[in-house]
Amino acid sequence: MHPHPNSHRLRHGRYSEQGRGYLITAVVYQRLRVFSDWRLGRLLVAELRRAHEQQWVNSIAWVVMPDHFHWLVQLEQRSLAQLMQAIKSRSTLSINRASGTRGAFWQSGYHDRAIRDGEELRPFARYIVANPVRAGLVEKTGDYPLWDACWL
Repeated sequence: MHPHPNSHRLRHGRYSEQGRGYLITAVVYQRLRVFSDWRLGRLLVAELRRAHEQQWVNSIAWVVMPDHFHWLVQLEQRSLAQLMQAIKSRSTLSINRASGTRGAFWQSGYHDRAIRDGEELRPFARYIVANPVRAGLVEKTGDYPLWDACWL
């Protein structure tokens, strides 16, 4: 039996449009709480920032939770598939190197939601950065170290 029987459906009908906003979520393999070690979380953050600095995306907001991340972006110079392939492969290499592990790090696929034209981005950004509070990890957003938003 396939460990993720519907993961192929995540790609069905996926379309990337430059200039469009997307809410992206990717999950660590077997939902291991790897990013409870903030040092490893910062390696993922470095890759998110690199994508922004290379102008692949305009990074609007992100949060790295213990076993997944949420990222609100506006696509610039890459497709969703190219972006996520780069983020996942680069972060896998650096995280495996730092933690002395090998092999798969991320679950296959990712979830994305295209933001409709005229849809306000701030509610999505607020949702993202409030994740640690909703999960009970901290009492205030500012107490959590692995998040950022362009408005703050």
